[in-house]
Amino acid sequence: MVQAGVIVVGGGQGGFQVAASLREEGYQGSITLIGDEPGLPYQRPPLSKGFLAGKAQAQQIELRPPAFYAEQGIALLAPERVTSVDRAARRVGLASGASLAYEHLVLATGARARIPTVPGADLPGILPLRSRADAEAMLALLPQVRRLVVVGGGFIGLEVAAVGTDMGLDVRVIEFADRVLKRCVSAGVSAYLADAQAKRGVQFSFETGVIAFSGSEGRVARVQTSRDDDFEADLVVVGVGVEPNVELARQAGLPVQDGIVVDAHLLTADPAISAIGDCARYPTTWLAAPVRLESVQNAVDQARCVAARLAGRGTPYSKVPWFWSDQGDNRLQIAGVSEAGDSAVLRGDRACGKFSVFRFRAGRLAAVESINSPADHMAARKLLAAGTPVTPEQAADASLKLATLLAP
Repeated sequence: MVQAGVIVVGGGQGGFQVAASLREEGYQGSITLIGDEPGLPYQRPPLSKGFLAGKAQAQQIELRPPAFYAEQGIALLAPERVTSVDRAARRVGLASGASLAYEHLVLATGARARIPTVPGADLPGILPLRSRADAEAMLALLPQVRRLVVVGGGFIGLEVAAVGTDMGLDVRVIEFADRVLKRCVSAGVSAYLADAQAKRGVQFSFETGVIAFSGSEGRVARVQTSRDDDFEADLVVVGVGVEPNVELARQAGLPVQDGIVVDAHLLTADPAISAIGDCARYPTTWLAAPVRLESVQNAVDQARCVAARLAGRGTPYSKVPWFWSDQGDNRLQIAGVSEAGDSAVLRGDRACGKFSVFRFRAGRLAAVESINSPADHMAARKLLAAGTPVTPEQAADASLKLATLLAP
């Protein structure tokens, strides 16, 4: 009989990293990784970039080849779904009818795409882009697509729009807010990225919502908006955010609040259960209130934190959040987390297509948004991690090497 060890629920980047890092930490117990998608764990970021563009194949986005799991002694159950958690017995129930015992349970259940609840939203040809299956469905449709409508001007929406224009499609982005990426970046960066997309041929409809979809010959054909516009569409990609997968935690009686509530060590209210990644709401020094962040970096670093704790080296989670987005010729990189009231200081020249915006909160550096400026981004991550004071004047001085501000 296999001794109870660690069970990881969720075969995404975070779940995979827990399993891999446990072995790197020297953990000798059993590890079971349970994913509800078929196949091996894979990277999600390429789905809206190289994979959708046909530049990356399925095997190229897999996190590790099949042999890795056997060599590391990681039992991969996929596709399989955990349907229940018995905290008293420390067992999980599976959709297949089996049940497994655990010493520690890690919930890396991720998030699912939010779909507009409007008439016609279930028509064929309307797709989110959250999974490999979503991307493969889009790839199958693209040869017949001329008009692409993207609902949502966030990271996914803008990345898909850039791929669409590369393919020669007519692309329109419908955004409810008055600018793209409003919750994520400063107005200046928003304007630059929207202008860059417009030069590629993307048309934008701001402060506009979708009120209905209509079809023809069994698939989506038109998008009706709150401004009484009626746009033709052969394919609609929906990128209006995600909802954390918290149902399993809620069923188990764990606190949930826009994510599974965890402490600074990423532990839930049950000391035998951790939660990480897109599904976890955790306290952070970067913001006044607990936050749930959707990024590969956050999922991977939280996974490593949990693995280290389970191997006896527990420390609070305190990594600097960072993000990236490739949109045509532009790469956006963000270090830290900004808020609406943060001030913005420009470093570099927008006209050259290479600049950064430093965001300050109460006189302290809070985040840095970099366009095609990888050196600024790497320096920003180090400055934020070290808590190095930076003044707005220093940030604006492009002749000052940011690395010189770091302690030797």
